[in-house]
Amino acid sequence: MTLADADELVRTALAVGAERGFPPLAVAVIDVAGEVIVLRRSDGGMPITSRVAVAKARTALRMLQPSGEISLPGEIVESIQHLYSGDFVPRAGGVLVTEGDVIVGAAGASGAHGSEDEEAVRTAVARWQEKRQA
Repeated sequence: MTLADADELVRTALAVGAERGFPPLAVAVIDVAGEVIVLRRSDGGMPITSRVAVAKARTALRMLQPSGEISLPGEIVESIQHLYSGDFVPRAGGVLVTEGDVIVGAAGASGAHGSEDEEAVRTAVARWQEKRQA
């Protein structure tokens, strides 16, 4: 995934949030190594949302599924959070970014209700994928 791709994903997710009247979001896109490519926080967004957006993206990547679909017992979640120094958030808002069947990164959002966070990044990824297929 290129910087331009990551920028497009973040811009689109932030625009979706604004269009739909969501509270200010932070949106992160990471590469397959879990490193941040782009991270932006909307004006008025709470500072913690930036870290949570990155953590949701990394959680999706580590578990190879959307962060909101992870269902683990609390003790397991606590162990994984300890392993990753709290950088594991099994809550809605982190999704994989794929090209065909290949995972090229992940995107995460935070700042609104979890379902809204996820809606913003899912929509951004879907639009990005449609554009690449055209």
